[in-house]
Amino acid sequence: MIVVTGATGNIGRPLTQALAEAGEQVTAVSRHAAAVPDGVRHLVADLGRPAGLRPALEGAKALFLLLSGDLHAAGADPTDIIAEAAAGGVRRVVLLSSQGVATRPFGPTRIAMRALEDALRESGLEWVVLRPGGFASNALWWAESVRAHQVVAAPFGDVGVPIIDPTDIAAVAAACLLDDRHAGGVYELTGPEVITPRGQTEAVAAALGTPVRFHELTRDEARAAMARSMPAELADDTLDILGSPNPAELRVSPDVQRVLGRAPHPFADWAARNVAAFR
Repeated sequence: MIVVTGATGNIGRPLTQALAEAGEQVTAVSRHAAAVPDGVRHLVADLGRPAGLRPALEGAKALFLLLSGDLHAAGADPTDIIAEAAAGGVRRVVLLSSQGVATRPFGPTRIAMRALEDALRESGLEWVVLRPGGFASNALWWAESVRAHQVVAAPFGDVGVPIIDPTDIAAVAAACLLDDRHAGGVYELTGPEVITPRGQTEAVAAALGTPVRFHELTRDEARAAMARSMPAELADDTLDILGSPNPAELRVSPDVQRVLGRAPHPFADWAARNVAAFR
C-alpha cells in the first residue's frame, strides 16, 4: 500500500493515477471528500492532526508527503506525521520540499522545511526529497481574469524562472516511491526553460487561439492577492524568488531527465492540456 497525501491536487491526482495504473494499492488522503480513480481507497484527514492519518498509514509501505500551505507556515510542526508513518510500518517517505531550501535557506518557510527534511533523514526511514521550483499550475491564478477580461495580471512580467509542470513532479514522485534506487536522493525539479509571465501569457493565448493582454502588478498588489490563499511569509518568500531569482534559481536542472529518462514538459504543453480552465 502506498499513501498519497494531497491526493486531489495538481500533483497528487496524477500521482495517484500513475500508481494505480502501475498496479499498486493506493490510499488517497485529502482534507475533503473527492473522487478518486477506481480501486483507490480514499480517506479524509487533516495533516494538521497527524493522529488522523493512522488508519491510512497502518501497514503502508510508502508515503508521499505533500504539505498544505498552512503547514509550511513558520511555527507549524508537521514532524509528527513522520513519527506516525514510522509507527504505522511505513518504510519509505517521499517528501515534497522546495527548491528554496537550498537557494534561500534563511527564509522563514525554508527554515521550517529544512527542519522537516532533517527530521526525515534522522527518522530511520528510507527517504527521498523532491525540491521543485515554481509550478506551471500557478498560472491557474489567472484563469478567472482571462475568462472574464482576456487579461493576465501578475508581477515581474519580464523576469523568468524555469517553472515545472506538476505532472512531471508526479512522475518523478512515482518513480521514487516504486524504485529502491532513488532512496537517499535529493532531486531539484525544474522545467526545461526559463519563461517569464509575459511569455506564459503568450503561451496561454496560443492555446486559446485568442489574444490575451498582460497587466503588470506591483509587488504589494501581488502579495495582497497571494496572502488570501497562503501564509504571508510564504507569499513573501515566493515573491522574492519571482522578482529577483538568483543564479541557482535560474538553472535548468537535469534531475527530471535523470529520473525519468525524458525531458520535462515546457509550459506551452501545460497550457495546451489545461486550456479549458481559461475558456
